[in-house]
Amino acid sequence: MTGPGASTSGGPTPEDDALAGLPPVPSDLTEAESREVGEIVGRLGDENLSKSERAQQLVRLTGIVGARTRRAGGRAVASGKVLADLLIDALPHIPVRDLQTLTEHHKGLSGEALADALVRNAARTTGGIGAAGGAVAAAEWATLPLLVTVPLEVVVETVAVAAVEVKLVAELHAVYGVDIPGTGTQRATAFAGSWATRRGLDPMKPWTIPNVLGIAGRQQLGKRMIGRFARNLGTVIPFLVGAVVGASVNSSETKKLAVELRTDLRRVQAERLYPSP
Repeated sequence: MTGPGASTSGGPTPEDDALAGLPPVPSDLTEAESREVGEIVGRLGDENLSKSERAQQLVRLTGIVGARTRRAGGRAVASGKVLADLLIDALPHIPVRDLQTLTEHHKGLSGEALADALVRNAARTTGGIGAAGGAVAAAEWATLPLLVTVPLEVVVETVAVAAVEVKLVAELHAVYGVDIPGTGTQRATAFAGSWATRRGLDPMKPWTIPNVLGIAGRQQLGKRMIGRFARNLGTVIPFLVGAVVGASVNSSETKKLAVELRTDLRRVQAERLYPSP
Protein backbone atom coordinates (compact mmCIF):
# COMPACT_ATOMS: atom_id res chain seq x y z
CA MET A 1 0.00 0.00 0.00
CA THR A 2 1.44 3.30 -1.07
CA GLY A 3 0.81 7.01 -1.14
CA PRO A 4 1.56 10.18 0.79
CA GLY A 5 2.41 9.39 4.37
CA ALA A 6 2.91 5.69 3.68
CA SER A 7 5.46 4.26 6.06
CA THR A 8 8.76 2.98 4.75
CA SER A 9 11.13 0.43 6.20
CA GLY A 10 14.88 0.22 6.32
CA GLY A 11 17.03 -2.80 5.51
CA PRO A 12 15.74 -6.38 5.38
CA THR A 13 14.81 -8.04 8.65
CA PRO A 14 13.93 -11.64 9.62
CA GLU A 15 10.29 -10.62 9.34
CA ASP A 16 10.93 -9.36 5.81
CA ASP A 17 12.43 -12.75 4.95
CA ALA A 18 9.34 -14.46 6.29
CA LEU A 19 7.22 -12.54 3.77
CA ALA A 20 9.65 -12.75 0.88
CA GLY A 21 8.27 -16.07 -0.36
CA LEU A 22 4.82 -14.70 -1.18
CA PRO A 23 3.93 -15.34 -4.84
CA PRO A 24 3.20 -12.37 -7.11
CA VAL A 25 -0.32 -11.00 -7.38
CA PRO A 26 -2.08 -12.05 -10.59
CA SER A 27 -3.13 -9.03 -12.64
CA ASP A 28 -6.85 -8.85 -13.40
CA LEU A 29 -6.68 -5.07 -13.70
CA THR A 30 -4.03 -3.18 -15.63
CA GLU A 31 -1.51 -1.21 -13.59
CA ALA A 32 -3.20 2.05 -14.59
CA GLU A 33 -6.62 0.72 -13.60
CA SER A 34 -5.32 -0.52 -10.26
CA ARG A 35 -3.80 2.88 -9.54
CA GLU A 36 -7.07 4.57 -10.48
CA VAL A 37 -8.99 2.34 -8.08
CA GLY A 38 -6.54 3.35 -5.35
CA GLU A 39 -7.11 7.01 -6.20
CA ILE A 40 -10.87 6.54 -6.07
CA VAL A 41 -10.70 4.88 -2.65
CA GLY A 42 -8.54 7.75 -1.44
CA ARG A 43 -11.14 10.22 -2.68
CA LEU A 44 -13.98 8.26 -1.10
CA GLY A 45 -12.24 8.65 2.26
CA ASP A 46 -12.33 12.45 2.04
CA GLU A 47 -14.46 13.66 4.97
CA ASN A 48 -15.64 16.66 2.96
CA LEU A 49 -16.87 14.65 -0.04
CA SER A 50 -20.54 15.31 -0.83
CA LYS A 51 -23.05 12.57 -1.59
CA SER A 52 -23.13 13.50 -5.27
CA GLU A 53 -19.33 13.54 -5.49
CA ARG A 54 -19.21 10.13 -3.80
CA ALA A 55 -21.71 8.81 -6.36
CA GLN A 56 -19.49 10.17 -9.14
CA GLN A 57 -16.52 8.25 -7.75
CA LEU A 58 -18.61 5.07 -7.67
CA VAL A 59 -19.54 5.65 -11.31
CA ARG A 60 -15.82 5.91 -12.12
CA LEU A 61 -15.21 2.65 -10.29
CA THR A 62 -18.10 1.02 -12.15
CA GLY A 63 -16.43 1.81 -15.45
CA ILE A 64 -13.21 0.11 -14.32
CA VAL A 65 -14.59 -3.11 -12.86
CA GLY A 66 -17.58 -3.53 -15.19
CA ALA A 67 -15.75 -5.13 -18.10
CA ARG A 68 -13.78 -7.42 -15.79
CA THR A 69 -16.95 -8.59 -14.03
CA ARG A 70 -18.83 -9.21 -17.25
CA ARG A 71 -15.93 -11.22 -18.70
CA ALA A 72 -15.80 -13.39 -15.60
CA GLY A 73 -19.54 -14.11 -15.55
CA GLY A 74 -22.07 -14.50 -12.77
CA ARG A 75 -20.67 -17.80 -11.47
CA ALA A 76 -17.23 -16.31 -10.79
CA VAL A 77 -18.83 -13.34 -9.03
CA ALA A 78 -21.01 -15.65 -6.93
CA SER A 79 -17.98 -17.68 -5.85
CA GLY A 80 -16.26 -14.54 -4.57
CA LYS A 81 -13.20 -15.04 -6.79
CA VAL A 82 -13.73 -11.93 -8.91
CA LEU A 83 -14.40 -9.79 -5.85
CA ALA A 84 -11.26 -11.08 -4.11
CA ASP A 85 -9.12 -10.61 -7.23
CA LEU A 86 -10.33 -7.05 -7.78
CA LEU A 87 -9.58 -6.15 -4.17
CA ILE A 88 -6.10 -7.71 -4.16
CA ASP A 89 -5.15 -5.99 -7.42
CA ALA A 90 -6.18 -2.56 -6.12
CA LEU A 91 -4.87 -2.70 -2.54
CA PRO A 92 -1.16 -1.98 -3.19
CA HIS A 93 -2.18 1.36 -4.74
CA ILE A 94 -4.41 2.58 -1.91
CA PRO A 95 -2.75 5.36 0.13
CA VAL A 96 -2.16 4.35 3.75
CA ARG A 97 -0.88 6.89 6.27
CA ASP A 98 1.83 6.13 8.80
CA LEU A 99 1.49 7.05 12.49
CA GLN A 100 3.13 10.45 12.21
CA THR A 101 0.92 11.48 9.29
CA LEU A 102 -2.20 10.20 11.06
CA THR A 103 -1.35 12.15 14.21
CA GLU A 104 -0.70 15.35 12.25
CA HIS A 105 -3.90 14.96 10.21
CA HIS A 106 -5.95 14.49 13.38
CA LYS A 107 -4.39 17.46 15.21
CA GLY A 108 -2.23 15.59 17.68
CA LEU A 109 -4.55 12.73 18.60
CA SER A 110 -2.86 9.48 19.58
CA GLY A 111 -3.64 6.06 20.99
CA GLU A 112 -7.29 5.11 21.50
CA ALA A 113 -8.54 8.61 20.66
CA LEU A 114 -6.81 8.44 17.28
CA ALA A 115 -8.19 4.95 16.65
CA ASP A 116 -11.68 6.22 17.53
CA ALA A 117 -11.33 9.01 14.98
CA LEU A 118 -10.20 6.60 12.25
CA VAL A 119 -13.13 4.28 12.90
CA ARG A 120 -15.64 7.15 12.87
CA ASN A 121 -14.33 8.40 9.55
CA ALA A 122 -14.25 4.94 7.98
CA ALA A 123 -17.80 4.21 9.16
CA ARG A 124 -18.98 7.53 7.70
CA THR A 125 -17.20 6.71 4.45
CA THR A 126 -18.63 3.20 4.06
CA GLY A 127 -22.04 4.49 5.11
CA GLY A 128 -21.73 7.22 2.49
CA ILE A 129 -20.81 4.64 -0.14
CA GLY A 130 -23.92 2.66 0.76
CA ALA A 131 -26.10 5.76 0.56
CA ALA A 132 -24.66 6.86 -2.78
CA GLY A 133 -24.72 3.36 -4.23
CA GLY A 134 -28.28 2.83 -3.05
CA ALA A 135 -29.46 6.05 -4.63
CA VAL A 136 -27.85 5.17 -7.96
CA ALA A 137 -29.28 1.64 -7.90
CA ALA A 138 -32.75 2.91 -6.98
CA ALA A 139 -32.71 5.36 -9.86
CA GLU A 140 -31.74 2.54 -12.24
CA TRP A 141 -34.45 0.29 -10.80
CA ALA A 142 -37.11 2.71 -12.00
CA THR A 143 -35.87 2.24 -15.59
CA LEU A 144 -36.46 -1.42 -16.40
CA PRO A 145 -34.08 -1.65 -19.40
CA LEU A 146 -31.23 -0.71 -17.03
CA LEU A 147 -32.19 -3.24 -14.38
CA VAL A 148 -29.48 -5.65 -15.55
CA THR A 149 -26.82 -3.18 -14.37
CA VAL A 150 -27.98 -3.24 -10.74
CA PRO A 151 -25.89 -6.26 -9.65
CA LEU A 152 -22.80 -4.50 -10.99
CA GLU A 153 -23.54 -1.57 -8.70
CA VAL A 154 -23.49 -4.00 -5.77
CA VAL A 155 -20.18 -5.48 -6.95
CA VAL A 156 -18.68 -2.01 -7.14
CA GLU A 157 -20.01 -1.03 -3.73
CA THR A 158 -18.67 -4.23 -2.17
CA VAL A 159 -15.18 -3.70 -3.58
CA ALA A 160 -15.16 -0.03 -2.53
CA VAL A 161 -16.31 -0.77 1.01
CA ALA A 162 -13.83 -3.62 1.43
CA ALA A 163 -10.98 -1.41 0.19
CA VAL A 164 -11.87 1.37 2.65
CA GLU A 165 -12.01 -1.16 5.48
CA VAL A 166 -8.66 -2.73 4.56
CA LYS A 167 -7.17 0.77 4.63
CA LEU A 168 -8.66 1.18 8.11
CA VAL A 169 -7.12 -2.16 9.13
CA ALA A 170 -3.69 -1.01 7.94
CA GLU A 171 -3.90 2.35 9.73
CA LEU A 172 -5.14 0.78 12.98
CA HIS A 173 -2.06 -1.45 12.95
CA ALA A 174 0.03 1.73 12.74
CA VAL A 175 -1.87 3.32 15.65
CA TYR A 176 -1.23 0.31 17.87
CA GLY A 177 2.46 0.22 16.98
CA VAL A 178 2.29 -2.98 14.93
CA ASP A 179 4.49 -2.31 11.91
CA ILE A 180 4.19 -4.95 9.19
CA PRO A 181 7.35 -5.24 7.06
CA GLY A 182 7.62 -6.11 3.38
CA THR A 183 6.88 -4.56 0.01
CA GLY A 184 3.71 -2.64 -0.68
CA THR A 185 2.11 -5.71 -2.24
CA GLN A 186 3.16 -8.00 0.62
CA ARG A 187 1.83 -5.61 3.25
CA ALA A 188 -1.41 -5.05 1.32
CA THR A 189 -2.11 -8.76 1.03
CA ALA A 190 -1.30 -9.25 4.72
CA PHE A 191 -3.79 -6.53 5.68
CA ALA A 192 -6.38 -8.11 3.38
CA GLY A 193 -5.91 -11.33 5.33
CA SER A 194 -6.31 -9.42 8.58
CA TRP A 195 -9.55 -7.93 7.23
CA ALA A 196 -10.85 -11.36 6.21
CA THR A 197 -10.08 -12.95 9.58
CA ARG A 198 -10.74 -9.85 11.74
CA ARG A 199 -7.49 -10.64 13.55
CA GLY A 200 -4.47 -8.44 14.14
CA LEU A 201 -1.10 -9.29 12.61
CA ASP A 202 2.08 -9.83 14.62
CA PRO A 203 5.40 -9.55 12.70
CA MET A 204 7.14 -11.25 15.62
CA LYS A 205 4.99 -14.30 14.86
CA PRO A 206 5.14 -14.65 11.05
CA TRP A 207 2.68 -17.54 11.12
CA THR A 208 -0.04 -15.05 12.10
CA ILE A 209 0.40 -13.21 8.79
CA PRO A 210 -2.08 -14.76 6.34
CA ASN A 211 -1.06 -15.52 2.77
CA VAL A 212 -4.21 -14.48 0.95
CA LEU A 213 -2.58 -15.35 -2.38
CA GLY A 214 -2.67 -19.08 -1.64
CA ILE A 215 -5.71 -21.19 -2.49
CA ALA A 216 -7.01 -21.36 1.08
CA GLY A 217 -6.37 -17.66 1.65
CA ARG A 218 -8.17 -16.61 -1.51
CA GLN A 219 -11.11 -18.86 -0.67
CA GLN A 220 -11.38 -17.26 2.77
CA LEU A 221 -11.13 -13.77 1.31
CA GLY A 222 -13.69 -14.70 -1.36
CA LYS A 223 -16.15 -15.94 1.29
CA ARG A 224 -15.70 -12.72 3.25
CA MET A 225 -16.32 -10.64 0.11
CA ILE A 226 -19.45 -12.66 -0.74
CA GLY A 227 -20.74 -12.07 2.78
CA ARG A 228 -20.43 -8.31 2.26
CA PHE A 229 -21.90 -8.63 -1.24
CA ALA A 230 -25.00 -10.36 0.18
CA ARG A 231 -25.51 -7.70 2.82
CA ASN A 232 -25.04 -4.95 0.24
CA LEU A 233 -27.87 -6.37 -1.88
CA GLY A 234 -30.14 -4.25 0.30
CA THR A 235 -28.98 -1.24 -1.69
CA VAL A 236 -30.96 -2.37 -4.75
CA ILE A 237 -34.29 -1.92 -2.93
CA PRO A 238 -36.26 0.59 -5.03
CA PHE A 239 -37.50 4.08 -4.28
CA LEU A 240 -34.39 5.23 -2.43
CA VAL A 241 -35.05 2.98 0.58
CA GLY A 242 -31.93 1.13 -0.55
CA ALA A 243 -29.84 4.20 0.15
CA VAL A 244 -30.88 4.12 3.81
CA VAL A 245 -30.32 0.37 4.07
CA GLY A 246 -26.93 0.58 2.39
CA ALA A 247 -25.71 3.37 4.65
CA SER A 248 -26.85 1.59 7.81
CA VAL A 249 -25.47 -1.84 6.90
CA ASN A 250 -22.08 -0.57 5.78
CA SER A 251 -21.54 1.71 8.77
CA SER A 252 -22.60 -1.01 11.21
CA GLU A 253 -20.35 -3.64 9.64
CA THR A 254 -17.35 -1.31 9.65
CA LYS A 255 -17.84 -0.61 13.36
CA LYS A 256 -18.14 -4.34 14.13
CA LEU A 257 -14.92 -5.03 12.24
CA ALA A 258 -13.14 -2.27 14.17
CA VAL A 259 -14.28 -3.58 17.57
CA GLU A 260 -12.97 -7.09 16.89
CA LEU A 261 -9.74 -5.92 15.30
CA ARG A 262 -8.91 -3.37 18.00
CA THR A 263 -9.45 -5.97 20.72
CA ASP A 264 -6.93 -8.23 19.03
CA LEU A 265 -4.47 -5.42 18.30
CA ARG A 266 -4.49 -4.42 21.97
CA ARG A 267 -3.51 -7.99 22.78
CA VAL A 268 -0.68 -7.95 20.21
CA GLN A 269 0.50 -4.55 21.50
CA ALA A 270 0.51 -5.78 25.13
CA GLU A 271 2.43 -8.94 24.24
CA ARG A 272 5.10 -6.87 22.47
CA LEU A 273 5.38 -4.33 25.30
CA TYR A 274 5.33 -6.91 28.09
CA PRO A 275 6.64 -10.19 26.64
CA SER A 276 6.25 -13.35 28.70
CA PRO A 277 9.45 -14.43 30.46
